[in-house]
Amino acid sequence: MRWTNKNIWQPVLLTAAAASVASAARSLRHVGKSDDLLSSLYDRASIFDEMIYSEADEDLGKRATSPQFLNSNTSSFAVNGTGIPDVDFDIGESYAGSLPLSSSPNDPNKLFFWFFPSTNPSASKEIVIWLNGGPGCSSLEGMVQENGPFIWQSGTFLPVKNNWAWNKLSNIVYIEQPVGTGFSVGTVTATSEEDVAQQFLGFWKNFVNTFSLQGYKVYVTGESYAGMYCPYIASAMVDTNDTTYYNVSGMLIYDPVIGQNDVQDNIPAVTFVDYWTGLFPFNDSFVADIHSRDSSCGYTDYLNKYLVYPPAGQQPNVIAGQNPNGTTKPDCAALYFDIVSAALQVNPCWDIYQVATTCPLLWDILGFPGTIEYSPAGANIYFERQDVKKAIHAPLNVTWSECSNGNVFVDGNDNSLPSSIHALPNVIDHTKNVIIGHGALDFVLIANGTLLTIQNMTWGGKLGFQSPPTEPLYVPLHDDPSLSSVAGSGVMGTVHSERGLTYVGVSLSGHMVPQYAPSAAYRHLEFLLGRVPSLSSTESFTTDKNVTQPAGSIGNGNAPQGYADVNNITAATNNNTGSKTSSAVGSGISLVGFVGLMALPLSIAAMLL
Repeated sequence: MRWTNKNIWQPVLLTAAAASVASAARSLRHVGKSDDLLSSLYDRASIFDEMIYSEADEDLGKRATSPQFLNSNTSSFAVNGTGIPDVDFDIGESYAGSLPLSSSPNDPNKLFFWFFPSTNPSASKEIVIWLNGGPGCSSLEGMVQENGPFIWQSGTFLPVKNNWAWNKLSNIVYIEQPVGTGFSVGTVTATSEEDVAQQFLGFWKNFVNTFSLQGYKVYVTGESYAGMYCPYIASAMVDTNDTTYYNVSGMLIYDPVIGQNDVQDNIPAVTFVDYWTGLFPFNDSFVADIHSRDSSCGYTDYLNKYLVYPPAGQQPNVIAGQNPNGTTKPDCAALYFDIVSAALQVNPCWDIYQVATTCPLLWDILGFPGTIEYSPAGANIYFERQDVKKAIHAPLNVTWSECSNGNVFVDGNDNSLPSSIHALPNVIDHTKNVIIGHGALDFVLIANGTLLTIQNMTWGGKLGFQSPPTEPLYVPLHDDPSLSSVAGSGVMGTVHSERGLTYVGVSLSGHMVPQYAPSAAYRHLEFLLGRVPSLSSTESFTTDKNVTQPAGSIGNGNAPQGYADVNNITAATNNNTGSKTSSAVGSGISLVGFVGLMALPLSIAAMLL
């Protein structure tokens, strides 16, 4: 997710553009401690570097000599795995290029893709689709900075092998869509998610025919505004009743736009600040002001009434802070933005996508290291380079940007209802295999807002979750092959499943879960694909089975979101029985004045990647 409204924060951020990075070797001796601990970790990483990277090189070599999908139909899309600019290793078999939205080969409307086959034996008849959001933000961001076979994170020297690449588990394709996004070209005609879905289905049929994927299980995944894209696309696939081309078997969406802006941002904003008070070091007068306005808007009262398990009932059409016609009262609408502005004043490098971020601003190959665009003098946008475009068969005459400078919906308006009203429940009910994940450090879309929306959604014949999320998200212990792709393990969040929907809160993650918590996201995909029985399972990773895992109880989950206030969080944490508490969830989706609501893509959701 990224802000695409480039001017709104500029007055606050004048000093941020001048930030520079200075690096120096670090030692525990500068605080009077021994370096023995760090030395042992560095030595361990070095051993695994040599051992596992040699194994990975051998595996990639096998792929290069035995391509799975190379034939006369696909050869024009084949990418040279050793020819990706600045990538000094073989990324293996992949295919990239553009395919039309219709059956006509002369159709000027085309979507760009990059397809990475898997050598995992369990992936032989399945494929994962990855979509970023926006609307209008490129899925190549997900590929190069989240879950692709190589990653190039902000502030890092060169691309590195990604130990948590999703193509280690399944075949995966990154698709830039709708038309007008990234390298995807044509005339923008979509006015709704229904239009986007139908266009995508046309492209997907061509993709399936090109790579002979008929009958493959399809798993639709993405993040942010893909909370609209993925459910609508998956629901449209379900409705075709055509498993030859559209055999939807599950869906995973991270930090998703699934409800109303007020619910996902404004209502939980002040309670979020209260929980993470050390990351929002505001002065007393500002804290008093936002609490006063929160009270006036009725936001905390709304949380205390509807953030409960089981749900307190269907939420009203006109929710807290809104006028009778469903529009948001000006002072209430300004509350969220005032918090963001104040956060940037005290910490110019504060990141709305991961609120624990501090200065300096880091160089980013996509030009978006955080809340704002920043690229130091002399730096290039990676996918705007001609050598990169040639390597992946991208159109040379297209100016690529992480998020489109133009509209991808006619007049910039997505006129569809929130996905939580019909499309998302439809996918849950048909697949019984949907995961909604959310990073606890995300402020651009807040976890409690997602849970509020879930609690106002009907699927499987019932409204919302009947019991609160308390179960542990367990990420297996593992051997990190390199410090460049090191990732956490143990209890890393909270999970709960009912009637085919799983919610998972990830404790130390921001908005882009596969970026901030790659091992957790890898586990989520294992669960989605049916490789492990649950997200609380202490089984080893299916691709790293020789590491011993803990025996016995691992306790409750530890993700902080999901409760109306800090007192309720504490009470629920101390309640090891998992019984219902007054802490929970709910969602207000206002259908009154819905045109006003769908200014969301222009103001907030239009900033999401």
